[in-house]
Amino acid sequence: MAETTDHADAVDTEEIRQWLRGCVAASVRIPTENIDFEVPLSEYGLDSVYVLSLCADIEDRYGIEVEPTLLWDHPAIGPLADALTPLIAGR
Repeated sequence: MAETTDHADAVDTEEIRQWLRGCVAASVRIPTENIDFEVPLSEYGLDSVYVLSLCADIEDRYGIEVEPTLLWDHPAIGPLADALTPLIAGR
């Protein structure tokens, strides 16, 4: 049981949010603090090609498989980070 708890503690939703925020900011070339967690990525001009690229980046960073539909179901950073947290914890 302690192993599961330790593993879950290693997943920090806020860290995921901040990392995603940095990815989006770098892509659209605006300051990180100007990226709102609740604004859909499409409002920053990001398209389906970017979604595929972000899925690959998430997979590389967190070692999980991410279907692009996850980003369509959770189109903003906040909800996406919330959806990713249990997936990362369960890896």
